Amino acid sequence: MRLPIYMDYNATTPTDPQVIEAMMPFFNEHFGNAASRQHEFGWIAEGAVENSRKTIAKRINAEAKEIVFTSGATESNNLALKGIAEAYRSKGNHIITGTTEHKSVLDVCSFLERNGFRVSYIPVDEYGAVNLEQLRDAITEHTILASVMMANNEIGTLASVAEIGRLCSERGILFHTDATQCVGKIPTDVHAMNIHLMSMSAHKLYGPKGIGALYVRSKNPRVKIIEQIAGGGHENGMRSGTLNVPAIVGFAKAVEIAVQNMSDESARVASLRDTLEHRLLAIEGTRRNGHPTKRLYNNINITFPNVPADDLMMALKQDVAISSGSACSSADAAAGKMSHVLKAIGIEDQAGRCTVRIGIGRCTTEEEIEYAGKKIVEAAERLRNASPRHQIENNSKHITASLTAH
Repeated sequence: MRLPIYMDYNATTPTDPQVIEAMMPFFNEHFGNAASRQHEFGWIAEGAVENSRKTIAKRINAEAKEIVFTSGATESNNLALKGIAEAYRSKGNHIITGTTEHKSVLDVCSFLERNGFRVSYIPVDEYGAVNLEQLRDAITEHTILASVMMANNEIGTLASVAEIGRLCSERGILFHTDATQCVGKIPTDVHAMNIHLMSMSAHKLYGPKGIGALYVRSKNPRVKIIEQIAGGGHENGMRSGTLNVPAIVGFAKAVEIAVQNMSDESARVASLRDTLEHRLLAIEGTRRNGHPTKRLYNNINITFPNVPADDLMMALKQDVAISSGSACSSADAAAGKMSHVLKAIGIEDQAGRCTVRIGIGRCTTEEEIEYAGKKIVEAAERLRNASPRHQIENNSKHITASLTAH
């Protein structure tokens, strides 16, 4: 067993060896530019890209031409929201999203608000789920788009995507979902789920970093977006730039492997997660955040009262690698800001700063779960017992018990 044990799979994943093997020939043997259509080097690269496009499309029940390659989910989210806002501005200037979305959605919404758009932020319930009725009530004649993530990247709660998509279709607005945490983990069908645009990223499913995609529906309805990176009209005029052929090939291979092994892997990893979570929740006062059942099978988000997350992670640094939340919000965490996701589900600041995210993955073993559980419990109890706040609370309990006895 190699230390520290990696348990931050919602932040990123190791690249699968089969993915690396598939990518290697496109670094030095088939190194052509996919846009060079005058010779064999370009044809081979273009063929690899188109085969990869078909592979990814097939796994989400889309058409190959509906897959637009990007540098990752952050760019896909930017392209979706900004591209739709510009393309449909003559129809309306209103966008709807949730309060627990990824920063790459929320920050884009703030940008759009500064540029004449109106954004409605739908609150979530205690589990982090968007209320369908509140979403319905927020739609106006000026609404052009709703964006709700398929699964939350911090607490793992799954959205009722099909119902949200159906509502959007019935009301004549477009529906975008950030499915970064879901593709390859749960069955994803863009038509059954009534999705018009969907963001994806390879590095969350054992593929390479720096490559992602945006699904853009081509019919019923045909979705139009304005490109945000201009310079050659690549990707059917939706995203210009030289394509990262090795990464695209790796992305497709990662999706293929993940979908093929989805059933067995989800069952195994969920069992490991439940074993670890049960052990952690046995600590007095701990609480799980997010929905108890409608959530990602590999995610644990847990609050250890009076145990600051930073102190816990530091105490575990040689044994277990966990996080306090989204990697993209680490700067906020370093500045002492509480997670916007935890705040949205009603967790107070003090408890929010005592909350960690644990991600189980493909490479996690039973031995690692046993070791991690032991180390996390030991560290959490040691830090809690040393906490002045915990000592004050304990003294208060003893005084109250003594007064009640008399």
